[in-house]
Amino acid sequence: MTEKSFFAGFGGQGIVSLGQIWVYCAMKEGKNVTFFPFYGAEKRGGIARAGVIVSDGEIASPLVTVPDSALVMNSDSLPVCEAILKEGGLLLLNSTLVKERPKRGDVKTVTVEATALAEEIGNARFANMVALGAMAKLTGALALTEVEEILKNFFSADKHKFIPMNIKAIRAGYDAVA
Repeated sequence: MTEKSFFAGFGGQGIVSLGQIWVYCAMKEGKNVTFFPFYGAEKRGGIARAGVIVSDGEIASPLVTVPDSALVMNSDSLPVCEAILKEGGLLLLNSTLVKERPKRGDVKTVTVEATALAEEIGNARFANMVALGAMAKLTGALALTEVEEILKNFFSADKHKFIPMNIKAIRAGYDAVA
């Protein structure tokens, strides 16, 4: 199994953190990974992207140029993700913020109200964790069996109080997609 995923949104949505947690989960599950983040010079509001590969075998290149799956967290990211996604690939849209639909008919499009679900949990900042849960289920790339331990190691001790809400967000995303 090899899953090449591309996550895209704007700065402040936790795209890079999502990519990091994604690969930490995969590493904990004994898989090989690559992580290639990209973000604009702006602190918040600029572009944020991450290419990740999860594989049972060796990975030849860390670059995700033709992803199997793409996560679109904001409208500006849809054209980018749509253009690079492989034929028949998975396109997951944060339908709270992305109202447009892809022009391509050769991809599987799934929507999840990531931001709205995160707001119900307590804060829109958990939208990236909702998306993580949805992507994990849809791609089958992660089992998410060690997510609490990974979050404890990922976040500093002063942020551990938010781990239950992060786990709730991941579960909400997982449950929100078929």
